[in-house]
Amino acid sequence: MWKRLYFCPNKSPDSVINVTVEFGEGGGKVPLDVIAERAKKYQPKPKITYKMIREYVEKKYGFKVHTAYISEVKRSLGLTMYDAPNAVKELKYPRKRPTKEKVEAITDALKYFEVI
Repeated sequence: MWKRLYFCPNKSPDSVINVTVEFGEGGGKVPLDVIAERAKKYQPKPKITYKMIREYVEKKYGFKVHTAYISEVKRSLGLTMYDAPNAVKELKYPRKRPTKEKVEAITDALKYFEVI
């Protein structure tokens, strides 16, 4: 919902509040490091891509995992899955299940990236 604020040039404001803020160290000043810490809390977390998960697994465990295996693990953990624009209603082939070793590696990657 949008609100429009109109400025009326013929009227003057009822009152004015002047605020002076000084940044830095010392009494009565706002430290910059405190502001930086607060700003970090409000930054959104970066999106974790399948490519990042694949690279992590390959670097740490030395084998490659298919994106279908990552989605199977995410599905089994009940994580949010997005609808793919190219998804089909009926699969031509049954889904391949990842091995226990690959499931553990993908789960470790998801923990590393703080998805779970």
